[in-house]
Amino acid sequence: MVSSVSRDPNVTHKIMSSIKSKNTKPEVLLRKALWERGLRYRVNYKKVLGKPDVVFTRAKIAVFCDGDFWHGHNWAIRGLASFEEELKTYSDYWRNKIINNVERDKRITVELEKDGWTVLRYWESDILANPSDCADRIQSVYKSILNSN
Repeated sequence: MVSSVSRDPNVTHKIMSSIKSKNTKPEVLLRKALWERGLRYRVNYKKVLGKPDVVFTRAKIAVFCDGDFWHGHNWAIRGLASFEEELKTYSDYWRNKIINNVERDKRITVELEKDGWTVLRYWESDILANPSDCADRIQSVYKSILNSN
């Protein structure tokens, strides 16, 4: 249920401004795992649509580390049946924010793929659970693309 008690906007601002958008724990863990495999990449490369968290320019691979809450995967973490069930618990503001994020992610993926990029998206929870597995999958795609050229 959505709470009818509102929070002081200053408290909300303080909470929201403390949330990192770069160099989050999942990003750093994934980058370390990639570096250990000898893979070299660019971080937060602004020349690529959507500013992926990790970019392999030569292979045209864009990697996104999507936060579970911000990108619509929190329902799975909480053991709910669906994304829609999760959204029912949010206020209109947060419901719209998350839905817009998910739609933007889809749009960016489609646009990058049209431009010849391979887009890999990993949930924060998957990276935290096993950064090595995520890095192995990225390395496999990277090698496959370079070997096909």
